[in-house]
Amino acid sequence: MRSVVEIVPTHIVREGGGFKVRRPFRMGRVLSPFLLIDEMGPVDYGPGEAVGAPWHPHRGFETVTYLLEGRMRHEDSEGNSGELNPGDVQWMTAGRGIIHCEEPHEEFLRSGGKTHGFQIWVNLPAANKMMKPRYQEVPASESPVIEQDGVWARVIAGECLGKSSNIDTKIPITLIHVKMEEGARLLQQIESNLNAMIYVFGGGILIENKIRVKTQPQAFGLGAKQNIQDGELAILSDGGEIAIKSNSNSEFLILAGPELNEPIERYGPFVMNTREEIHQAFLDYQNGTLASQA
Repeated sequence: MRSVVEIVPTHIVREGGGFKVRRPFRMGRVLSPFLLIDEMGPVDYGPGEAVGAPWHPHRGFETVTYLLEGRMRHEDSEGNSGELNPGDVQWMTAGRGIIHCEEPHEEFLRSGGKTHGFQIWVNLPAANKMMKPRYQEVPASESPVIEQDGVWARVIAGECLGKSSNIDTKIPITLIHVKMEEGARLLQQIESNLNAMIYVFGGGILIENKIRVKTQPQAFGLGAKQNIQDGELAILSDGGEIAIKSNSNSEFLILAGPELNEPIERYGPFVMNTREEIHQAFLDYQNGTLASQA
């Protein structure tokens, strides 16, 4: 059974055009392959106040945008465009280069309202950093959802309670949005060779570590319980399962992925393996070939 080995607190920063995000400290140095976990909002905008992320480049990793509330639109240098509504997922693989923008939808900008969601950066292995860019857009109606015994879960990537996502990932990724009623329990399987963590953004949960009783090899006793509260990221130990109990109505993300064991050179919107590759990314962006190479 996995247990909590470290709690990482969060802080508030401003990104893009000035929108508020809650971000765990030391992201990018915490747990491969995740580089960033930004909780966007929740924030209430008046008419004309909503902001987004104007045109900007990416290379060498993937961005996962998951919207809980609000309405957004996006477009890129290749002529792709679309919108995100509550429950929708956009999994963008920047690969060798893309320039895009993510802004409030025009109707949402006029009316105002609440925006809440996540953007998560997932590193790519060196072998895939210069792959052709791609989008995978999954509307809420096509995203697998489970509801049973006080547990609600949306499977963005990976598997939960017998349902699997159809997102194609270059490396094994688990990303699950979970809501639990007070007292509910969830036993989530995670491959033992993957790093795992939980980010709580509502209520609080307990991680239950079951310890085998030596005198009764088939019996399990309840070991140490570790609390994770709203605004905390919990790094988990190795193991094949996570036993979660909700000590209040709670909401959280379960994330897991492999240790890439590769050097990371990161500057702004570029994540590569060497300084020379970062320098080349800037040159390509400045001379207008970063996205055209794609």
